[in-house]
Amino acid sequence: MISLDNRPIGVFDSGLGGLTALRSLSRILPGEDIIYFGDTGRVPYGGRSRETIMKYARQDIAFLRSFDIKAVLAACGTVSTNGLDEIAARSDIPVFGVVEAAAAAAAAATRSGRIGVIGTKASIKSRAYDEAILALRPDARVVKNACPLFVPLVEAGKIGDADPVLDLVAREYLEPMKEARVDTLILGCTHFPIIAGTIGRIMGPEVRLVDTGAQTALRLARCLKENDMLSEKEEGGCHRYFVSDNPDSFREAAELFLGGSLRGEVRHISVDEL
Repeated sequence: MISLDNRPIGVFDSGLGGLTALRSLSRILPGEDIIYFGDTGRVPYGGRSRETIMKYARQDIAFLRSFDIKAVLAACGTVSTNGLDEIAARSDIPVFGVVEAAAAAAAAATRSGRIGVIGTKASIKSRAYDEAILALRPDARVVKNACPLFVPLVEAGKIGDADPVLDLVAREYLEPMKEARVDTLILGCTHFPIIAGTIGRIMGPEVRLVDTGAQTALRLARCLKENDMLSEKEEGGCHRYFVSDNPDSFREAAELFLGGSLRGEVRHISVDEL
C-alpha cells in the first residue's frame, strides 16, 4: 500500500533566486504544498564567510522546520557549496542542495568535457562544483568565474535582455567561458536563470545552460516518489511565502521570477526571530 505524505516542502534562498527552483518544483509536483523563505534582509550570502553562511542556513532551515515539513530544498548555490552536506547528514528529513543534480546534468550533457561554472564568490571559492563534476567525469575541464554583481542586478530588476548594464557586466564575466570554449555552462546560482536570455545570447546557441534549481527540483521529486512521500493532491498545492524584509517589494519582484501572479500570502519574519 502506498503511503501519502501531505506535509509541505520547505524551500529557502538568500533572496528571490530560489523562486526559480520553486517554479520548477510546482510545475513538476503541482499538488504539493510549499513553504518558501527568502532571507531578503540579509541578501546576498555570496560575499560572507563560510561560518556566517552556515549560521544563516541553520536558522533558515530551523524556521522552515517549524512548519513540520517533509523535505528541504536549499535553493541557494552559496549555501549548497559551503557545508550543507554537514547539515543534511544530521537531518532526519531529506535536505537537497543544488550542486549534485546540476553537476550530473552537466557531466551528461557536455560533448567536449569543457564545463563552465558561474556563481557567487563563496560558491566558486568552495570548489564544490569542481569536485562533483570530476567525480562523475574525471577527464572534464572545469572553468569557473565568480559573478558577484549578478545577484544585486537581478534583485534590482535589471533582468531585461536589452539592459545595457546587465549586458556589459555579463560580457565581462562570461569572457573566460568563451575563451575556454565551454560547451556546457552551469548557472551556479538560482538567481541566474532569470537572466538566462542574456547569458545564452552572449555564449551562443551551441552552449547548453544548466539550471541548478530545475535540476534539483527533478531530483527532489524523484526522491519523494521513490519513498512514497508524495501528497495525495494531484494539483492545487498551497504556497506560503515568508521574507525577512519588505513583503510588498518581494511580491512585486517575485512575479517576475515566477512568470505570473504570486499564489499565496507573503509575511514578514524578523531576522531576530530566526
